[in-house]
Amino acid sequence: MPNQAILISTLGLQEAKDSSAIENIVTTHDELFREAAFPETATSPAAKEVARYREALQVGFRTVRGTQLLTTNNILAVQATLERNRAGLRKVPGTVLRDGAGRTVYTPPSPEQLPSLMSDLEHFINDGSRFDADPLVKMALIHHQFESIHPFYDGNGRTGRIINVLYLVKEGLLDIPVLYLSRCIVRTKSDYYLLLQSVRDLDKWEDWVLYMLTAVELTAVESIATIRQIKAQLLEYKHGIREKHRFYSQDLINNLFSYPYTKIEFIQHDLKVSRITATRYLDQLEAGGFLKKRRVGRSNYYVNEPLFRTLTGEHPPAGDT
Repeated sequence: MPNQAILISTLGLQEAKDSSAIENIVTTHDELFREAAFPETATSPAAKEVARYREALQVGFRTVRGTQLLTTNNILAVQATLERNRAGLRKVPGTVLRDGAGRTVYTPPSPEQLPSLMSDLEHFINDGSRFDADPLVKMALIHHQFESIHPFYDGNGRTGRIINVLYLVKEGLLDIPVLYLSRCIVRTKSDYYLLLQSVRDLDKWEDWVLYMLTAVELTAVESIATIRQIKAQLLEYKHGIREKHRFYSQDLINNLFSYPYTKIEFIQHDLKVSRITATRYLDQLEAGGFLKKRRVGRSNYYVNEPLFRTLTGEHPPAGDT
């Protein structure tokens, strides 16, 4: 991709949506993309939660990329961004897991055990000599261990899924955080929880690791296909806009593919132009068939429909024109 930040922005939104859906925080793509464009007017609590997930992923990525470490403090910062608090490690017993008959099947460690357990996990993550295995296998073990420790009052599942991708960045398997497993997990949610518990009950580590490796494989194949579609659409827009409009620039193309819904202020900021000029650019792009204008309140936004369909598999809602 000419600009990898495009993938962090667009695919990060999808990961945020799917990871939140695993925790029954459900929002529509339209709500999510509107939240990204108009956070000041957003009314959907679920969309706000999803937006915080993407922010937390970026906070973690910047730290891991800079230090090449994934520490307890990094994890605390990710969770604090998700939950908008600095409660830290829980000081009360964790949520007891029960089966359909109401029987207790798992009790998380006590608060007194958490500092030691998190310290052990930190060393396991960062010290390769502790367990010499392929990083993908270690990722599966780290994820299970973190979810079993259940160190926070809230946000453990979403934090754990962010740790997955941050660990692969730390290990050099990813340059940018774009291997998002949550879509695969949300499709197989019952298997995910069943296999987590099977390790605790029956020591079935192999089944758990194979599940996670399969998720990585399926996600990688889907992600490559999505990236290729985005790249093809980006090049099509690049050639089409350059032929028709004198105001073509690479910054403009990057803008149109960083946000499924863009708006005047985004163009102003990214292209360093006046509001009048940004409005003219967007209206001409709509007239040329590159964007669709919609309205929220008193403001306009512009939909990149091919990008929307690639990211969601859906057609964008008609909205207000």
